[in-house]
Amino acid sequence: MEIGSGRTGVCPKEHQKISQEWFNLVDSDGDGRITGNEATKFFAMSRLSREELKQVWAIADTKRQGFVGFSEFVTAMQMISLALDHESTPDILKTTVDWENNKPPVIEGLDDLVAKTKSLTTYGVEVNVQRFGSKSAKKLPLNAVTSIVDGLKRMYNEKLKPLELAYRFNDFASPLLTNSDFDSKPMVMLLGQYSTGKTTFIKHLLRCNYPGAHIGPEPTTDRFVVVMSGPDERSIPGNTIAVHADMPFSGLTTFGGAFLSKFECSQMPHPLLDEITFVDTPGVLSGEKQRTQRSYDFTGAISWFAAKCDVILLLFDPHKLDISDECKRVISSLRGHDDKIRVVLNKADQVDTQQLMRVCRALMWSLGKVLNTPEVVRVYIG
Repeated sequence: MEIGSGRTGVCPKEHQKISQEWFNLVDSDGDGRITGNEATKFFAMSRLSREELKQVWAIADTKRQGFVGFSEFVTAMQMISLALDHESTPDILKTTVDWENNKPPVIEGLDDLVAKTKSLTTYGVEVNVQRFGSKSAKKLPLNAVTSIVDGLKRMYNEKLKPLELAYRFNDFASPLLTNSDFDSKPMVMLLGQYSTGKTTFIKHLLRCNYPGAHIGPEPTTDRFVVVMSGPDERSIPGNTIAVHADMPFSGLTTFGGAFLSKFECSQMPHPLLDEITFVDTPGVLSGEKQRTQRSYDFTGAISWFAAKCDVILLLFDPHKLDISDECKRVISSLRGHDDKIRVVLNKADQVDTQQLMRVCRALMWSLGKVLNTPEVVRVYIG
Protein backbone atom coordinates (compact mmCIF):
# COMPACT_ATOMS: atom_id res chain seq x y z
CA MET A 1 0.00 0.00 0.00
CA GLU A 2 1.56 3.27 -1.09
CA ILE A 3 0.90 6.80 0.01
CA GLY A 4 0.62 9.42 -2.67
CA SER A 5 1.85 12.99 -2.56
CA GLY A 6 1.42 14.87 0.66
CA ARG A 7 3.11 14.19 3.99
CA THR A 8 1.89 12.07 6.85
CA GLY A 9 2.58 13.15 10.39
CA VAL A 10 1.86 16.84 9.58
CA CYS A 11 -1.17 18.26 11.39
CA PRO A 12 -2.35 21.48 13.03
CA LYS A 13 -1.40 22.14 16.65
CA GLU A 14 -4.86 21.39 18.02
CA HIS A 15 -4.91 18.02 16.24
CA GLN A 16 -1.37 17.31 17.44
CA LYS A 17 -2.45 18.08 21.02
CA ILE A 18 -5.28 15.55 20.76
CA SER A 19 -2.90 12.96 19.29
CA GLN A 20 -0.41 13.58 22.11
CA GLU A 21 -3.09 13.02 24.74
CA TRP A 22 -4.18 9.82 23.05
CA PHE A 23 -0.57 8.70 22.75
CA ASN A 24 0.01 9.30 26.48
CA LEU A 25 -3.16 7.34 27.20
CA VAL A 26 -2.02 4.32 25.19
CA ASP A 27 1.64 4.43 26.28
CA SER A 28 1.37 2.02 29.22
CA ASP A 29 4.81 2.49 30.80
CA GLY A 30 5.50 6.05 29.70
CA ASP A 31 8.67 5.19 27.75
CA GLY A 32 7.60 7.17 24.69
CA ARG A 33 6.65 4.25 22.49
CA ILE A 34 3.65 2.00 21.91
CA THR A 35 3.95 -1.75 21.41
CA GLY A 36 1.93 -3.74 18.89
CA ASN A 37 -0.36 -5.17 21.57
CA GLU A 38 -1.18 -1.73 22.98
CA ALA A 39 -1.80 -0.30 19.52
CA THR A 40 -4.01 -3.23 18.51
CA LYS A 41 -6.40 -2.63 21.44
CA PHE A 42 -6.62 1.11 20.79
CA PHE A 43 -6.83 0.98 16.98
CA ALA A 44 -9.56 -1.68 17.17
CA MET A 45 -11.84 0.89 18.84
CA SER A 46 -12.03 2.71 15.49
CA ARG A 47 -14.15 -0.19 14.15
CA LEU A 48 -11.91 -0.72 11.12
CA SER A 49 -11.55 -4.26 9.85
CA ARG A 50 -8.57 -6.38 10.85
CA GLU A 51 -7.13 -6.22 7.34
CA GLU A 52 -7.36 -2.43 7.27
CA LEU A 53 -5.69 -2.18 10.68
CA LYS A 54 -2.85 -4.42 9.44
CA GLN A 55 -2.25 -1.98 6.59
CA VAL A 56 -2.32 0.99 8.98
CA TRP A 57 0.24 -0.68 11.27
CA ALA A 58 2.47 -1.59 8.30
CA ILE A 59 2.58 2.08 7.25
CA ALA A 60 3.20 3.34 10.79
CA ASP A 61 5.88 0.76 11.73
CA THR A 62 7.94 1.08 8.55
CA LYS A 63 11.16 0.00 10.33
CA ARG A 64 9.51 -3.24 11.55
CA GLN A 65 10.59 -2.59 15.14
CA GLY A 66 7.43 -3.87 16.80
CA PHE A 67 6.67 -0.46 18.33
CA VAL A 68 5.90 3.11 17.21
CA GLY A 69 6.84 6.53 18.53
CA PHE A 70 4.69 9.66 18.58
CA SER A 71 5.28 10.68 14.95
CA GLU A 72 4.40 7.17 13.74
CA PHE A 73 1.32 7.21 15.99
CA VAL A 74 0.18 10.48 14.34
CA THR A 75 0.62 8.81 10.95
CA ALA A 76 -1.51 5.85 12.08
CA MET A 77 -4.26 8.17 13.35
CA GLN A 78 -4.30 10.02 10.02
CA MET A 79 -4.53 6.76 8.09
CA ILE A 80 -7.42 5.58 10.31
CA SER A 81 -9.22 8.91 9.84
CA LEU A 82 -8.73 8.68 6.08
CA ALA A 83 -10.01 5.09 6.03
CA LEU A 84 -13.13 6.01 8.06
CA ASP A 85 -13.94 9.03 5.86
CA HIS A 86 -13.53 7.26 2.54
CA GLU A 87 -14.48 3.69 3.45
CA SER A 88 -10.89 2.86 2.70
CA THR A 89 -9.81 0.70 -0.20
CA PRO A 90 -6.20 0.16 -1.30
CA ASP A 91 -6.74 2.69 -4.11
CA ILE A 92 -7.86 5.55 -1.85
CA LEU A 93 -4.51 5.50 -0.04
CA LYS A 94 -2.68 6.09 -3.32
CA THR A 95 -4.44 9.37 -3.90
CA THR A 96 -3.31 12.85 -2.95
CA VAL A 97 -4.44 13.68 0.58
CA ASP A 98 -4.68 17.04 2.33
CA TRP A 99 -3.03 15.87 5.56
CA GLU A 100 -3.15 19.27 7.26
CA ASN A 101 -6.95 19.33 7.17
CA ASN A 102 -7.32 15.65 7.96
CA LYS A 103 -9.19 15.57 11.30
CA PRO A 104 -8.49 13.03 14.07
CA PRO A 105 -10.58 9.85 13.73
CA VAL A 106 -13.64 9.04 15.82
CA ILE A 107 -12.63 6.47 18.46
CA GLU A 108 -15.68 4.75 19.93
CA GLY A 109 -15.63 4.17 23.67
CA LEU A 110 -12.81 6.66 24.23
CA ASP A 111 -14.89 8.73 26.66
CA ASP A 112 -15.66 5.63 28.75
CA LEU A 113 -11.96 4.78 28.80
CA VAL A 114 -10.96 8.26 29.93
CA ALA A 115 -13.71 8.30 32.57
CA LYS A 116 -12.13 5.29 34.31
CA THR A 117 -8.73 6.89 34.57
CA LYS A 118 -6.73 8.65 37.24
CA SER A 119 -6.00 12.36 37.26
CA LEU A 120 -4.91 14.13 34.07
CA THR A 121 -5.84 17.45 32.51
CA THR A 122 -7.58 16.98 29.17
CA TYR A 123 -8.81 20.05 27.28
CA GLY A 124 -8.44 22.05 30.54
CA VAL A 125 -10.81 19.74 32.47
CA GLU A 126 -9.65 17.43 35.27
CA VAL A 127 -10.55 13.84 34.41
CA ASN A 128 -9.27 10.44 35.54
CA VAL A 129 -6.49 8.75 33.56
CA GLN A 130 -5.13 5.23 33.69
CA ARG A 131 -2.45 4.08 31.28
CA PHE A 132 -4.06 2.14 28.45
CA GLY A 133 -3.47 -1.58 28.82
CA SER A 134 -1.52 -1.14 32.07
CA LYS A 135 -2.51 -3.46 34.92
CA SER A 136 0.04 -2.15 37.39
CA ALA A 137 1.85 1.16 37.40
CA LYS A 138 4.40 -0.11 39.93
CA LYS A 139 5.78 -3.19 38.21
CA LEU A 140 6.34 -3.54 34.49
CA PRO A 141 5.25 -6.96 33.17
CA LEU A 142 7.73 -8.94 31.08
CA ASN A 143 5.50 -8.83 28.02
CA ALA A 144 5.70 -5.02 27.97
CA VAL A 145 9.25 -4.95 26.58
CA THR A 146 9.32 -4.55 22.82
CA SER A 147 12.23 -6.91 22.04
CA ILE A 148 14.74 -9.30 23.60
CA VAL A 149 17.43 -6.61 23.40
CA ASP A 150 15.12 -4.16 25.16
CA GLY A 151 14.52 -6.69 27.94
CA LEU A 152 18.23 -7.50 28.34
CA LYS A 153 19.07 -3.81 28.50
CA ARG A 154 16.49 -3.25 31.23
CA MET A 155 17.62 -6.30 33.22
CA TYR A 156 21.26 -5.17 33.04
CA ASN A 157 20.50 -1.60 34.15
CA GLU A 158 18.25 -2.73 37.01
CA LYS A 159 20.03 -5.86 38.26
CA LEU A 160 23.64 -6.23 37.08
CA LYS A 161 24.88 -2.66 36.74
CA PRO A 162 24.34 -1.79 40.45
CA LEU A 163 26.39 -4.89 41.38
CA GLU A 164 29.20 -3.92 38.99
CA LEU A 165 29.28 -0.42 40.46
CA ALA A 166 29.22 -1.72 44.05
CA TYR A 167 32.15 -4.10 43.49
CA ARG A 168 33.97 -1.80 41.02
CA PHE A 169 33.97 -4.52 38.39
CA ASN A 170 34.71 -1.95 35.68
CA ASP A 171 38.03 -1.02 37.31
CA PHE A 172 39.69 -4.43 36.90
CA ALA A 173 37.66 -6.11 34.13
CA SER A 174 35.48 -4.84 31.29
CA PRO A 175 33.95 -1.35 31.46
CA LEU A 176 30.26 -0.83 32.20
CA LEU A 177 27.94 -1.59 29.31
CA THR A 178 26.11 1.32 27.70
CA ASN A 179 22.92 1.42 25.63
CA SER A 180 25.05 1.51 22.47
CA ASP A 181 26.53 -1.90 23.40
CA PHE A 182 23.04 -3.40 23.30
CA ASP A 183 21.79 -1.46 20.27
CA SER A 184 24.85 -1.98 18.05
CA LYS A 185 24.61 -4.26 15.02
CA PRO A 186 26.32 -7.69 14.89
CA MET A 187 30.03 -7.34 14.11
CA VAL A 188 32.25 -9.51 11.88
CA MET A 189 36.04 -9.19 12.32
CA LEU A 190 38.49 -10.21 9.60
CA LEU A 191 41.91 -11.43 10.76
CA GLY A 192 44.91 -12.72 8.90
CA GLN A 193 48.40 -12.01 7.66
CA TYR A 194 48.88 -9.16 5.22
CA SER A 195 47.60 -9.56 1.64
CA THR A 196 45.28 -12.47 2.46
CA GLY A 197 42.32 -10.55 0.99
CA LYS A 198 40.60 -9.10 4.08
CA THR A 199 39.76 -5.73 2.53
CA THR A 200 38.91 -7.40 -0.79
CA PHE A 201 36.55 -9.72 1.07
CA ILE A 202 34.62 -6.72 2.44
CA LYS A 203 34.70 -5.03 -0.96
CA HIS A 204 33.20 -8.14 -2.56
CA LEU A 205 30.32 -8.24 -0.06
CA LEU A 206 29.61 -4.50 -0.40
CA ARG A 207 30.24 -4.55 -4.18
CA CYS A 208 32.18 -1.31 -3.76
CA ASN A 209 35.13 0.17 -1.84
CA TYR A 210 34.46 1.63 1.58
CA PRO A 211 35.90 5.11 2.37
CA GLY A 212 39.65 4.85 3.00
CA ALA A 213 40.00 1.32 1.59
CA HIS A 214 43.26 0.55 -0.20
CA ILE A 215 44.08 -2.79 -1.80
CA GLY A 216 47.53 -3.88 -2.94
CA PRO A 217 50.10 -6.73 -2.72
CA GLU A 218 52.03 -4.89 0.01
CA PRO A 219 50.75 -4.42 3.62
CA THR A 220 48.17 -1.71 2.93
CA THR A 221 45.69 -1.69 5.83
CA ASP A 222 47.79 -0.36 8.71
CA ARG A 223 44.94 0.38 11.08
CA PHE A 224 41.76 -1.03 12.60
CA VAL A 225 38.84 0.13 10.44
CA VAL A 226 35.22 -0.30 11.52
CA VAL A 227 32.98 -0.27 8.44
CA MET A 228 29.43 0.64 9.42
CA SER A 229 26.26 2.28 8.13
CA GLY A 230 26.01 6.07 8.01
CA PRO A 231 24.12 8.89 6.28
CA ASP A 232 26.99 9.64 3.89
CA GLU A 233 30.48 8.42 2.96
CA ARG A 234 33.08 9.63 5.43
CA SER A 235 35.97 8.54 7.64
CA ILE A 236 35.92 9.41 11.35
CA PRO A 237 39.13 9.39 13.47
CA GLY A 238 39.43 6.90 16.32
CA ASN A 239 39.68 9.62 18.98
CA THR A 240 36.20 10.82 18.01
CA ILE A 241 34.65 7.36 17.77
CA ALA A 242 35.99 6.21 21.16
CA VAL A 243 34.15 8.99 23.02
CA HIS A 244 30.96 8.89 20.93
CA ALA A 245 28.01 7.95 23.13
CA ASP A 246 26.16 6.15 20.30
CA MET A 247 29.15 3.93 19.43
CA PRO A 248 30.15 0.79 21.41
CA PHE A 249 33.88 1.58 21.33
CA SER A 250 34.42 3.55 24.54
CA GLY A 251 36.46 0.68 26.03
CA LEU A 252 39.21 1.23 23.43
CA THR A 253 40.40 4.34 25.27
CA THR A 254 42.32 2.01 27.63
CA PHE A 255 44.78 1.23 24.80
CA GLY A 256 45.94 4.84 24.69
CA GLY A 257 46.48 7.45 22.04
CA ALA A 258 48.94 5.32 20.05
CA PHE A 259 46.17 2.83 19.31
CA LEU A 260 43.47 5.46 18.68
CA SER A 261 45.69 7.03 16.00
CA LYS A 262 45.59 3.65 14.25
CA PHE A 263 41.83 3.28 14.59
CA GLU A 264 39.12 4.83 12.44
CA CYS A 265 35.49 4.38 11.39
CA SER A 266 34.32 4.35 7.78
CA GLN A 267 30.65 5.13 7.28
CA MET A 268 28.60 4.77 4.12
CA PRO A 269 24.93 4.20 3.25
CA HIS A 270 24.54 0.53 2.28
CA PRO A 271 21.71 -2.00 2.82
CA LEU A 272 24.12 -4.69 4.09
CA LEU A 273 25.69 -2.29 6.61
CA ASP A 274 22.20 -1.56 7.96
CA GLU A 275 22.25 -5.11 9.32
CA ILE A 276 25.92 -5.81 10.06
CA THR A 277 29.25 -4.09 10.87
CA PHE A 278 32.69 -5.17 9.61
CA VAL A 279 36.00 -4.77 11.43
CA ASP A 280 39.00 -4.70 9.07
CA THR A 281 42.29 -5.29 10.91
CA PRO A 282 45.97 -4.63 10.06
CA GLY A 283 47.76 -7.56 8.47
CA VAL A 284 49.59 -9.80 10.94
CA LEU A 285 53.32 -9.39 10.37
CA SER A 286 55.75 -12.20 9.53
CA GLY A 287 59.49 -12.61 9.02
CA GLU A 288 61.77 -9.65 9.73
CA LYS A 289 58.84 -7.21 10.03
CA GLN A 290 57.52 -8.86 13.20
CA ARG A 291 60.72 -8.01 15.10
CA THR A 292 59.69 -4.35 15.10
CA GLN A 293 57.22 -3.92 17.92
CA ARG A 294 54.00 -2.00 17.26
CA SER A 295 53.40 1.18 19.24
CA TYR A 296 50.34 -0.33 20.94
CA ASP A 297 49.14 -3.66 22.35
CA PHE A 298 48.09 -5.35 19.11
CA THR A 299 47.04 -8.70 20.60
CA GLY A 300 45.19 -6.89 23.40
CA ALA A 301 43.17 -4.87 20.86
CA ILE A 302 42.41 -8.07 18.91
CA SER A 303 41.22 -9.74 22.11
CA TRP A 304 38.96 -6.73 22.89
CA PHE A 305 37.35 -6.84 19.46
CA ALA A 306 37.02 -10.64 19.66
CA ALA A 307 34.88 -10.27 22.79
CA LYS A 308 32.63 -7.75 21.02
CA CYS A 309 32.37 -9.49 17.64
CA ASP A 310 29.90 -12.21 16.74
CA VAL A 311 31.99 -13.89 14.00
CA ILE A 312 35.77 -13.91 13.47
CA LEU A 313 36.97 -14.78 9.96
CA LEU A 314 40.59 -16.02 10.05
CA LEU A 315 41.88 -15.68 6.48
CA PHE A 316 44.88 -17.50 4.97
CA ASP A 317 46.63 -17.28 1.61
CA PRO A 318 47.54 -20.61 -0.11
CA HIS A 319 50.97 -19.13 -0.94
CA LYS A 320 51.71 -18.04 2.67
CA LEU A 321 50.80 -20.91 5.01
CA ASP A 322 53.55 -20.31 7.53
CA ILE A 323 52.15 -19.10 10.87
CA SER A 324 54.45 -16.41 12.27
CA ASP A 325 55.11 -15.72 15.95
CA GLU A 326 52.77 -12.71 15.94
CA CYS A 327 50.08 -14.79 14.20
CA LYS A 328 50.42 -17.42 16.96
CA ARG A 329 50.03 -14.73 19.63
CA VAL A 330 46.97 -13.34 17.85
CA ILE A 331 45.31 -16.76 17.56
CA SER A 332 46.13 -17.47 21.22
CA SER A 333 44.45 -14.19 22.21
CA LEU A 334 41.22 -15.53 20.68
CA ARG A 335 41.05 -18.33 23.26
CA GLY A 336 37.60 -18.47 24.79
CA HIS A 337 35.99 -17.34 21.52
CA ASP A 338 36.64 -20.53 19.55
CA ASP A 339 32.96 -20.85 18.64
CA LYS A 340 33.17 -17.56 16.72
CA ILE A 341 36.21 -18.46 14.58
CA ARG A 342 35.79 -19.50 10.94
CA VAL A 343 38.98 -20.39 9.06
CA VAL A 344 38.89 -19.30 5.42
CA LEU A 345 41.46 -20.35 2.81
CA ASN A 346 41.19 -17.33 0.54
CA LYS A 347 42.45 -16.98 -3.07
CA ALA A 348 41.79 -20.71 -3.56
CA ASP A 349 41.13 -20.12 -7.27
CA GLN A 350 44.86 -19.40 -7.79
CA VAL A 351 45.81 -23.10 -7.35
CA ASP A 352 44.49 -26.22 -9.06
CA THR A 353 42.42 -28.92 -7.31
CA GLN A 354 45.31 -31.24 -6.46
CA GLN A 355 47.40 -28.42 -5.02
CA LEU A 356 44.38 -27.19 -3.09
CA MET A 357 44.07 -30.54 -1.29
CA ARG A 358 47.74 -30.39 -0.27
CA VAL A 359 47.40 -26.78 0.87
CA CYS A 360 44.31 -27.59 3.00
CA ARG A 361 46.11 -30.50 4.71
CA ALA A 362 49.16 -28.33 5.38
CA LEU A 363 46.98 -25.56 6.80
CA MET A 364 45.11 -27.98 9.08
CA TRP A 365 48.46 -29.36 10.32
CA SER A 366 49.79 -25.88 11.07
CA LEU A 367 46.61 -24.78 12.83
CA GLY A 368 46.49 -27.98 14.89
CA LYS A 369 49.68 -26.89 16.68
CA VAL A 370 48.29 -23.44 17.48
CA LEU A 371 44.61 -23.96 18.30
CA ASN A 372 45.26 -26.84 20.76
CA THR A 373 41.98 -28.62 20.05
CA PRO A 374 41.55 -32.38 19.49
CA GLU A 375 39.10 -31.79 16.65
CA VAL A 376 40.21 -31.01 13.12
CA VAL A 377 39.34 -27.42 12.28
CA ARG A 378 36.97 -26.91 9.36
CA VAL A 379 38.47 -24.84 6.54
CA TYR A 380 36.18 -22.87 4.25
CA ILE A 381 37.31 -22.12 0.69
CA GLY A 382 37.17 -18.53 -0.56
